[in-house]
Amino acid sequence: MAGGLGKLVLRGVAGGLIAGHGAQKLFGSFDGPGPEGTAQMVASMNLEPAHIWARVAGMSEFGGGMLTALGFMHPAGPLGIIGAMSMATRKAHWNKPIWNTAGGAELPVMFMAVAVNQIISGPGPLALDTVLRSRLPGWVLPVGLAAIAGSIYYAIEQDQKAADQAASAGTTVADGPATDTGTEAAAI
Repeated sequence: MAGGLGKLVLRGVAGGLIAGHGAQKLFGSFDGPGPEGTAQMVASMNLEPAHIWARVAGMSEFGGGMLTALGFMHPAGPLGIIGAMSMATRKAHWNKPIWNTAGGAELPVMFMAVAVNQIISGPGPLALDTVLRSRLPGWVLPVGLAAIAGSIYYAIEQDQKAADQAASAGTTVADGPATDTGTEAAAI
């Protein structure tokens, strides 16, 4: 029972915090940027169409966090967290020192580690999947991981395209958005 309680606490805290990030993006909750502000942030990261990528980010965080916290539809929740946090790492925190205080990916990496732990160990006995005896098919994990890899590949291609356009125009493109600290914090 103690192991189940530990998994519940880990799922609840990590999933709840990620769901809160998603609520900031989707609904403007918790002083978040809301859909318009998130779309502007995403556009500054060379992801187009920005309004769609903003919704994907918000839904991955909110939905992934809620599913993880509840231990429901495993492993869809942790996959949503990994997708959102790997994109945040690539687009908002890349080429910076690891520590959050320096704009680095410390927090997204921690959230990804928790999500990987959940995928490997399962949601535990105190989870909705256990209570409802629900189970997603085995193909969900490899398809989800492939979708995450495809999204990151797209992000890298967009960065290269922006760099090529800037080079032909004689300007430079920074890795990640040129934003204030508050916007960078919203990116995770």
